[in-house]
Amino acid sequence: MRLSQYFLPVLKETPKEAQIASHRLMLRAGMIQQSSAGIYSWLPLGKRVLDKIATIVREEQDRSGALEILMPTLQPAEIWQESGRYDDYGAEMLRVKDRHDRDMLYGPTNEEQVTDIFRSHVRSYKALPLNLYHIQWKFRDEVRPRFGIMRGREFLMKDAYSFDLDADGARTAYNKMFVSYLKTFERMGLTAIPMEADTGPIGGDMSHEFIILAETGESDVYFHKDWLKADLLAEIDYDADLQPFVDKFTSIYARADEKHDPATCPVDDADLMTLRGIEIGHIFYFGTKYSAAMGAVVSGPDGKNVPVHMGSYGIGVSRLVGGIIEASHDDKGIIWPDSVAPFGVAVVNLKPGDAVCDSASQSLYDQLAAAGCDPLIDDRDERPGAKLAAMDLIGIPWQIVVGPRGMDNGVVEVKRRKTGETREVSTEAALTMVCAKS
Repeated sequence: MRLSQYFLPVLKETPKEAQIASHRLMLRAGMIQQSSAGIYSWLPLGKRVLDKIATIVREEQDRSGALEILMPTLQPAEIWQESGRYDDYGAEMLRVKDRHDRDMLYGPTNEEQVTDIFRSHVRSYKALPLNLYHIQWKFRDEVRPRFGIMRGREFLMKDAYSFDLDADGARTAYNKMFVSYLKTFERMGLTAIPMEADTGPIGGDMSHEFIILAETGESDVYFHKDWLKADLLAEIDYDADLQPFVDKFTSIYARADEKHDPATCPVDDADLMTLRGIEIGHIFYFGTKYSAAMGAVVSGPDGKNVPVHMGSYGIGVSRLVGGIIEASHDDKGIIWPDSVAPFGVAVVNLKPGDAVCDSASQSLYDQLAAAGCDPLIDDRDERPGAKLAAMDLIGIPWQIVVGPRGMDNGVVEVKRRKTGETREVSTEAALTMVCAKS
């Protein structure tokens, strides 16, 4: 991608309405633009990050055995009336009427919709277990939307819904999602900690929030220091018995807790850590809450009809964009993990129009593209300092800077955004460095 032909409306000044780092940096980096309170347009750079996050989420859901569908944003009120949640959900639900005066709603979640799909097609326990998921826009009419996409009204979410014959089967599905979430966030360069949580309006009696560690997080999280190790998920297989793993990390080993009581904490003081955290995922087991109310039953091995046991599992895909920025930025801008960066490497031509710089920059760009390194070339007629500042602001993991002085000596400058380390090397060495680690 040539930056001279790209739509990247970066801002020099921080907008006054932006109160937290992710909101400030997403606006300054030209990733989003506010449409109305809590609702944003996603501009090209932001959309690339959003899509990369969604791809990782999708891949790990598929590996866990979940099947992707796509449910509508607008849902009929009748199915919510069946479950009993239509009146209970409150003012956060956006209620509308169609031209035939039928009650509709912009879905804040999809338990009713997916239960309706299930009951329309599944009759026997032999079709179980089943887990259906989608990645779809949702709307919750927050009374005070703030912090940009971190607490907006419209948001992109992955939600999955499991169906099992009994509580034991549902627990197996729950454990798979538990592990899937840890794997998902690890791939994004995040340390995610599961914490027992209230079920809220979703319902149920077993629930975990997944908290990512960030200095600017919403609340304190207490946890065992071993959660900071990178190898917690090594050798974990979805087909294995995951119960011992989940038990270990939800009892003594992890025991994340935002209401810390030293008298009851099972973690020794020497092993206890506390940092700030941000919720980016939530999983629930709620048994037959929806299936019993909506008649989602199957015939069991004995031929008798029984309501299926269900769980739901959400990841805030758009919220993750902000969460990653909160966890990874500095005073210059965003520091994207390689796996979700909008581009893998930026080739910065400091002197467009100079034949040697132009040729070297284009050659680097072509070779990086051929190697699958997802490059961006900054070929704008702009001051060198402004170009380098823009690359730091938007957080490209690698920068290869091509300038007349370097070309005279046969070298380019390679910068690693995460560490700030720079090295002058040949173009061939630059390609090896970047492509080996991208």
